[in-house]
Amino acid sequence: MTRLLIPVALLALAGCSPAADPDALASVAVVDATCRPTLNGRDVTGCYVTLTASRDDRLVSVAAPLAATAQVHEMKIEDGMMKMAELKDGLALPAGEAVSLQPGGDHIMLMGLTQPLTAGQKVPLAFTFEHAQPVQVRARVAQPPVAGAGAEHAGH
Repeated sequence: MTRLLIPVALLALAGCSPAADPDALASVAVVDATCRPTLNGRDVTGCYVTLTASRDDRLVSVAAPLAATAQVHEMKIEDGMMKMAELKDGLALPAGEAVSLQPGGDHIMLMGLTQPLTAGQKVPLAFTFEHAQPVQVRARVAQPPVAGAGAEHAGH
């Protein structure tokens, strides 16, 4: 009887291990987080970051204590015009592929800022993913390098 209980107990414990839950192994690296300084009199700004997921995942939301609202936005040219809109279903993060949110492309919008953002400051951002555990970072406030199509319109 004892011989039978040991394998059953080991199988039961294996079912409770983190390896049994694929989401427990999911992670997203969040690097190079930067938010633009705010323009005088404005309470909005853009933030940029590079995300790399260990498995297929999705950025579901972003939160910032200094902003009433934080949204993931896409920029695209439609009918010859640059348009910006919230990605309501989040941002796809293919496994192992660095996804850069940058000026002129997908980015994070902070709206309803409670204070102006000035160069050198640090801004807390919290990222929520479909599978990976949430990640919190402190984004530096600085002018990001200009990159991507339409970057000349990315002054937010």
